[in-house]
Amino acid sequence: MKTNRIKKYAKNKITLAFVFLAIGLNAQSNGLSDTATETSFSTTIDNKDLKWLPAPDFFPNCSFTILHGDISKPNLDFFFKIEPNTKVVNHTHNSPERMVLISGDLEVQYQGEKPVILKAGTYAYGPSGKPHKAKCLDNGPCVLFVAMVDPFDAVPISKKE
Repeated sequence: MKTNRIKKYAKNKITLAFVFLAIGLNAQSNGLSDTATETSFSTTIDNKDLKWLPAPDFFPNCSFTILHGDISKPNLDFFFKIEPNTKVVNHTHNSPERMVLISGDLEVQYQGEKPVILKAGTYAYGPSGKPHKAKCLDNGPCVLFVAMVDPFDAVPISKKE
């Protein structure tokens, strides 16, 4: 009887070791093992140290600043600023985007859907490859926090809306 308990204990110990090994390998493959060397930070849209860059030409009166990541690599976080009464042309991109409107009122419309007006504090999700357009209303500027899974690659859609 004691031998069976010892075998069961050893089997549970081996199973537990495999579980911890799998968790560790998963964390390493997701880049989580480097979190001890990364530093945390926080910022606001009013931070004077942010470097606002002009958006691509097809986004007139818009600018952006990278918060975390690299524009040419996956997992990018940035603020996107749209001046009041400015239209964002119909466009698409390969990455889904997760957004939170920080300031302003923004009307957003995805192809085949009714327009939605986002207010400050609103979360929005945009699927990859789905054309969409927006307009910052007169309660601007509109500043969006945007998180993209894939590298940034916005492409304007022709006037056939």
